Parts: sequence; C-alpha cells; structure tokens
Amino acid sequence: MAVSMAMSRALAVRQPNHFRHRLVSTSSQQASPPRPPLLSPRGPSLTLAARPRMLPARPRLSGSESDLSPTPLSERTMTAWDLASLWIGLVVGVPSYYLAGSLVDLGMSALQGVATVAFANLVVLVCLVLTAAPAVTHGLPFPVLARATFGVRGAHVPAVIRALVGCGWFGIESWIGGRAVFLLLPSALKTYQPPRLTGAEFWKVFFPALTANIGFWATVAINIPDFARYARSQADQVLGQAGLPVFMGMFTFAGLAVTSSTEAIFGHIISDPIELLGRIGGPATTVLAIFGISLATITTNIAANVVAPANAFVSMSPRRFTFSQGALITALLGIACQPWRLLSSSESFVYTWLLGYSALMGPIGGVILADHYIVRRTALDVDALYSEERESPYYFQGGFNVAAMVAMAAGVAPIVPGFLHKVGVLPSVSGALVAAYNNAWFVSFFVAGTVYCLLCRRRGGEVKYQSS
Repeated sequence: MAVSMAMSRALAVRQPNHFRHRLVSTSSQQASPPRPPLLSPRGPSLTLAARPRMLPARPRLSGSESDLSPTPLSERTMTAWDLASLWIGLVVGVPSYYLAGSLVDLGMSALQGVATVAFANLVVLVCLVLTAAPAVTHGLPFPVLARATFGVRGAHVPAVIRALVGCGWFGIESWIGGRAVFLLLPSALKTYQPPRLTGAEFWKVFFPALTANIGFWATVAINIPDFARYARSQADQVLGQAGLPVFMGMFTFAGLAVTSSTEAIFGHIISDPIELLGRIGGPATTVLAIFGISLATITTNIAANVVAPANAFVSMSPRRFTFSQGALITALLGIACQPWRLLSSSESFVYTWLLGYSALMGPIGGVILADHYIVRRTALDVDALYSEERESPYYFQGGFNVAAMVAMAAGVAPIVPGFLHKVGVLPSVSGALVAAYNNAWFVSFFVAGTVYCLLCRRRGGEVKYQSS
C-alpha cells in the first residue's frame, strides 16, 4: 500500500495544474525587473533543514506541456517514507535478483557480492542526492533541468539517451514478466562451483561488477528529478533515498542466498528466478510466484522505465506527444531492443548491457553535476529554462551548449574501443582500454566533468559560464 501511494504521488504528471505556464515574450521580459546574474559567488546550498526555502511555481505552459511545468508547492507532498517506499518498489524485481545471481556466476561469494552491491549503491546515493537537490528546490523535472547545462535544444540529447536506455530496460522487464506468465523453457544451466575468487582474481572481477551495479541505477540517478520534485523538503529526499543501499543490500542478500541454495537442491546453480519457478512446480506456489513477479515487473517498469522516456518525448515535441503516447512509444521500442539477447547469459547482462550503457550515463551525470555545483554554483533562472529566445542565458549557440556536448563526447570516447572489443568488432585492444571499459561509469563520469570545467574558462578566479 505504501509503495502504491508513493508511486501514485510521483507519477501524477497528468494531474490538472492550476499553475499553467506561458512562454515569456520579449516584451514581457523588457517590462519585468532585471534577472539576477546567472552566476553568483554563492548559491542556495544543500541543507537538511526541515523545510528549506523553495521557489513557487511560475505560470508558464498549457496543454500537454504542463507535464514539464514546475511543480507547485501544494503538490510537493512526498515524505521520506514515500520516497523510501518508491525505492522498495524499484528494488524488488527480477533484474535485481538476476544481478545478484550473476555475481555468483562470476565467482563471488555471498559476502563479496553483498559488499560490492552495497558500496556501488552508496556511490549512486551521492549522485541521487546531488541531482535531486535542484529539483526539490525548484520543482523541475529532468528534461527541464538539463536545459541549464545542455541548452534549451541540446537538452534533448541526454533526454533521448536516457529514454533509449529506459526503453531497453522496459523490454527486459516485460520479457521477464512474460516468461513468468507463460513459464517458458529454462535456459542452459551452469554447473555450480564454490566461490573461488581470492586476491588479484577478486579485484579483477570486483571493478567490472562494481561498475555494473552502479550502472544498474545510474539511469534513475539521471532522471531522479522527475520524482524528487514532488518531495516536501531536502531532508525528505535525502532520508528517503537513503533507503536504496539498505533495501538493495537486503534484496541482494536474499537473491544470493536463494541462488546458492539451488546447487544443494537441484545440483546446479540457478540464477534465473523464472527458471527456478519452473523447477519448483505446484499450482499454488506457481500462481503466487507469478503474481509477485508480475506485480514487481509492473511497479519497476512504471517508475523506472516509463516516466523518463515519456517525459523525454514530451520535451522534444510537447505539441505532438502526450505522456501516454510517450509511454506507448517506450513499450514498442522496448520490444525492438530484443531483450532476450541481453539476458542470454550473465556475461552478456553484466559486461555488455550494464557496462555498455553506463558509459552513456556517466558523462551525462558528470557534466550536469559539474555545471550545477562548480560552474554555476547552484544559480538557476527558472523563467529562462522555458524560453527559447536568443537572449536566454541557456540558449548558448543555437540552443546547444557546445562545451557540454564536447565534454560528453570526451567522456564516452575512451570507452568505445573496449566496448567494440567486448562485442567482437575489434579483435584486440590495449590493457588500458580494457580497464577503461571495465570501469566505464567512473572513467566517463570524471573525464566528462573535468573536461567541462576546463572548457568553462576561469577568469578572475571564478568559473565563467560561456554563452552566446
């Protein structure tokens, strides 16, 4: 019930908005008092006050565009428990269980697997809190906040990237749910061997596994503003999101325990819960398990894999797409991604899917956080985010922030050779490039953030924001 209440509040994007918004015309801009400068030595800081100062929503958009409007104060009602319940709904799902089983397949013990997952989710938690802070303050969704960094038109680039990854996850979740309903034949089983990773062998697997676990939730870390904008305060969003490493660690432990016990029962390790369900049998057990897996698939798909892609499509063309149409497109693209190929083995799931797309999520997060906290020092002009006038500080060059685009490309570049080697396009690459791919999220995140800060030149000891 708590999960349903949290999701209903977070997903109320189609709720009538009495704070309709209109684009600011040039004449109204001239008549209005001058805006504060885009950059200021000090901006609003992230505090844990019970109820920090939040800017009221401004009248701006109408129709389907209202999905991207600032959330009015009256609708910012999500508590810490609501957000924590949302994370419970996201964590409890077959992919989380499958990820835990994949760590066993890679040779980790239960303790090593839980420690890896817990540490990875602590890293994700930091990104979640920092990314969500401006959304709580201003009530803005991810596609709008991205305009401050990438430009009013350039923001479509990270939004589409995030949307495509979300479509892939939607396909994976739907495929898993379908297998639960129809109980398809199990895939090939692997013979179980006790955990054998020690010393250097463990660290060789640890870093790719750590990166894969970060990539698992790096998607939500990018678009967490879509949910956090409904939070009552910064304290609520921080405390609520602290539930991620706790619940993920607990669920991972359960998955590892069940996966390890299958060897003693069936003589083989079974990391796929759908396959395990088919082995157990029994009508009552099967019906109950199918209901639980289907419910987990629905809750995770709606919250994690539909909101961001649908908002991205609305942001690209708000007069052409509605939120429901964006959700339908997400479902169709999810099927086109052929999720059965991504789940064909633990190797494919971890090393191809999770590591591969983490190289796209890392640069987006690195550039956004560097821009908001280092370059602009949290200063934000909400009115200008909805204006495509050339005078807007977020118009840059033709609506694109070239520095952000270059930095994002620089973050992805070192990862490409390793990815091509992993999928078999390149026969061999250097050890350094393989290491870069195995740590794709970390490398792309810090390279993109650093390059972006360097491109935004320092003048007089203060980072200056270059715009046209």
